[in-house]
Order: sequence, then structure tokens, then C-alpha cells
Amino acid sequence: MDITASGAQASSKGPDDYFTGAVRLDGRFSGSGNLSGATVTFEPGARTAWHTHPLGQTLIVLSGLGLVQREGGVIEEIRPGDIVWFEPGERHWHGASSKCAMSHLAIAEMQDGSAVTWMEKVTDQDYAGPDAS
Repeated sequence: MDITASGAQASSKGPDDYFTGAVRLDGRFSGSGNLSGATVTFEPGARTAWHTHPLGQTLIVLSGLGLVQREGGVIEEIRPGDIVWFEPGERHWHGASSKCAMSHLAIAEMQDGSAVTWMEKVTDQDYAGPDAS
């Protein structure tokens, strides 16, 4: 058994290459196998870039109001207690709504030492959705 005490790890800023807006990563972990994850907090309007996971990804929403979209799909709202599963290789993004922050626990398995493939950033127009004017 190994316990990492709350507060033992410093918070870190989400890298600008992979995130738009203010994003904080806390409690990063990787298991003895291929499991990795972190608690991710997005300030209003903040979001990931488009990305995929070789073995899929699970999000567990902890607080706030978030948005998720898979390629070709509609933007959907997510709330505390919601669990989101992205299939292996499914291109997607996730983040906070425009007016409310959101935190989630993100969990993914690594394949060949990698848990994610990052792509281009989600544009402001794409983030706003097709109904925005």
C-alpha cells in the first residue's frame, strides 16, 4: 500500500500546448501498471485541445458544469456525479462551461508508455457551438 497525502504534491498549470484558458492539475498519479490520472480543474471557458486515448478515458465529474464533445457529435453538458467514457481512439475534448468552472477526475490507461495523443486546439467558434451567434 502507498498513500500520497493530500497536499503532498504541488498543483501544476495545464500546459498551454494542450489547454485553452486557466487549467489546474492536482493529485497526478500513475499506478504500478498502466493506470494514470489526475484531478483537473477548468476555470470558465477553459478546455482541452482535441485528443485521443489509446485505451480510452473515464471522467468522473466532481463539481461545476462542464462540456464534452466527441468528433462529429454535439456538445453535451456534464455535471457532478456524471461519468463519461471515451472509447479508445475516440477524438474528443472536454472543459468548463463558459460561465461556470468544472473539476473532474480523469483516468486513462497507458499503451506503450503513452495515455494520450494531443491534437489541435478547440477554436472559440467550435467551443461556442453551432447555435452561437
